[in-house]
Amino acid sequence: MMSKAKASRLAKCVLSLSLLTAHCSLGTSLHLDFIHEVDGRPLLIDSLRYGNSSSETFSLTRLEWLATDFSLTTSTGNTLVIPNSTAFISTRGTTFTLPDLPAEKITAITFHIGPDEKTNHSDPAQYTANHPLNPNLNKLHWDWQGGYIFLALEGHWRADPQQGSVGVPPTDQPRSQNHPGGFAYHFARDPNRTKITLPIKLDLHHESRVTIALDPQKLLTDLSFAKDGATTHSAEGDPVAEHLKTKLPSAFRITGIQKGGIPRPPNPPAPIDLPANPQGYPITLPKHIPLPALPSDNPILTTRVALGEKLFHEPKLSRTNTISCASCHQGETLSDPRQFSPGVDGDHANRHSMPLFNLAWKSSFFWDGRADTLRTQALIPISDHLEMDESLENVVAKLKTDPTYPPLFAAAFGSGDITPENIGLAIENFLLTRLSLDSKLDQSLKGKDTLTSEEQRGFELFFTESEPRLGQLGADCFHCHGGALFTDHSFHNTGLSTTDDLGLEKTTGKKSDRYKFSTPSLRNVALTAPYMHDGRFATLEEVIDHYNSGFELSETLDPNLAKHPTGLGLSEADKAALVAFLKTLTDPAMQPAE
Repeated sequence: MMSKAKASRLAKCVLSLSLLTAHCSLGTSLHLDFIHEVDGRPLLIDSLRYGNSSSETFSLTRLEWLATDFSLTTSTGNTLVIPNSTAFISTRGTTFTLPDLPAEKITAITFHIGPDEKTNHSDPAQYTANHPLNPNLNKLHWDWQGGYIFLALEGHWRADPQQGSVGVPPTDQPRSQNHPGGFAYHFARDPNRTKITLPIKLDLHHESRVTIALDPQKLLTDLSFAKDGATTHSAEGDPVAEHLKTKLPSAFRITGIQKGGIPRPPNPPAPIDLPANPQGYPITLPKHIPLPALPSDNPILTTRVALGEKLFHEPKLSRTNTISCASCHQGETLSDPRQFSPGVDGDHANRHSMPLFNLAWKSSFFWDGRADTLRTQALIPISDHLEMDESLENVVAKLKTDPTYPPLFAAAFGSGDITPENIGLAIENFLLTRLSLDSKLDQSLKGKDTLTSEEQRGFELFFTESEPRLGQLGADCFHCHGGALFTDHSFHNTGLSTTDDLGLEKTTGKKSDRYKFSTPSLRNVALTAPYMHDGRFATLEEVIDHYNSGFELSETLDPNLAKHPTGLGLSEADKAALVAFLKTLTDPAMQPAE
């Protein structure tokens, strides 16, 4: 006999006779494994080996997109509409599960590239931290302009050697002939939403997995980076965007079907060593800020934040009892006005101390990403010989003998133990509370302030793609510094003159990561000079001149810069407007005390 629960679910099936649709929840799961391939083989990321019909060679550094509104066609001709179905497909692929499906025979799987118009223009801050439409997760939202990028396709390309250099003007060819150009195709806008339907023979009487492949080489068929352009932002009438829309349906195929499920994801880690009566630390976010994925095992507690702040300013963490975290991370922005921060013996490394705020949205730390949590990051400078040069064992011993610390640890942790782990957890708690989200720009969005005409011009330049073939001039800043937080939290080679600092490559060991460094937030950028990973630029004007006049070309130069090998070509007035806009990102609460 049918259980009451199952009968109830059957009764709730919504049948639309006009559309022959059904919404049912009966228990079978279908797992869709989205992959990227070229000619039936797995796509190799950042590998300049693929060709197009124009004899150009290309590689891909980014292939990310949104799949929405899934439905299944049954053998009887009905359509099973899967409500609220959205998947973010990352460059390395994604598995997306359609749960609670009826036991039917399926003849087609349908989804769309990009969200529907209503969703596309809804508030992106409404989504939970792990929702596919959270901008901090997918990095596909234009935020201040509104709307999502449906599909982002970025990489490098090289022209046929017999047809010239990398597709740049002849005067630029000697400078760039040994290095590839860059391309960035951002497929977006409501009219470009594309329906994909893939025929299949599938029996949902069993839990199943289906592999769906997207071949970017088919997507780029008959396009020439040199002749048709290396950029698109899908402006109305842009032939590159129209070409992508035409090619998308034929670029997908189903490559495999198998019975069975997928491993269950692990449960979130339980809170570590909670005190007897934990009190949450109050945090309020503005409505336009996406929700962060806070650590479930280290909830933000008032007692831990207080302990973490004291430890952050504690010189006992250093060998000579003279330097604290706050020695190199000063003021409200927790930054350093010096190019390099001296350690206990006056020596310094070759990197500038990063500002420390809005860290709750990050998942890797340091300029080279070598720490994957704040608690790990907090402990590394303590034992670094060029910084605090102290052992964690000695730090624990010193704190235990200081009568102020045992009661603070007892209030923050159930065990009261003074350990390296609890030190890291407490400092992590404190740093997670360091927020800055109330600049002049934020106030203008609320109607409480107004940008000047020069600031507004800078705003427009900041968020505008430079597409010379369409007569459009922009500063292209938003590719790496977009979103409400003004950073993509990723790593990029920005074309600086190189040193022996390999950046991310030092962490990953991958040559493709050479000279890539973490993208800092531009919030409060006017307060956090000097700039870049090594503090080489003293002013914002120097930074903009770097991007305006051309870059040091290399195999790993970010595609969004490599597509402009001679720089952006902004006028003096435009450069000044850009600086004026950047200053609107200053939070008054972060201003240094007079």
